[in-house]
Amino acid sequence: MYARRVSMNLKPNCVPDFTKSIDKDIIPMLRRQKGFQDEITFVVPDGSKVLAISLWDSRESAEAYNGSAFAEVTKILSKVVEGTPKVENYEVANSTWHKIAATVPV
Repeated sequence: MYARRVSMNLKPNCVPDFTKSIDKDIIPMLRRQKGFQDEITFVVPDGSKVLAISLWDSRESAEAYNGSAFAEVTKILSKVVEGTPKVENYEVANSTWHKIAATVPV
């Protein structure tokens, strides 16, 4: 399993609009992507920053999404996000939810 970690700075007072866009626009788009498994978003208590983690069946699926639909996602979120989202990629080492044991060499 593969993960994409996207961190973003939100414009002031935009948490409701951000979560609405995630629910209404982004998650349906993600569900149409080959290999998509899950999306988890976190918002800091003051509403200034967001961390989004998407889980994919493989690196290839995540990279295909990055090369296609992610541009549309950033366009949709541009009304609530300041600056450019920062993307980092990871191999998933463990997950109790997805029942993944450590498979990444240490």
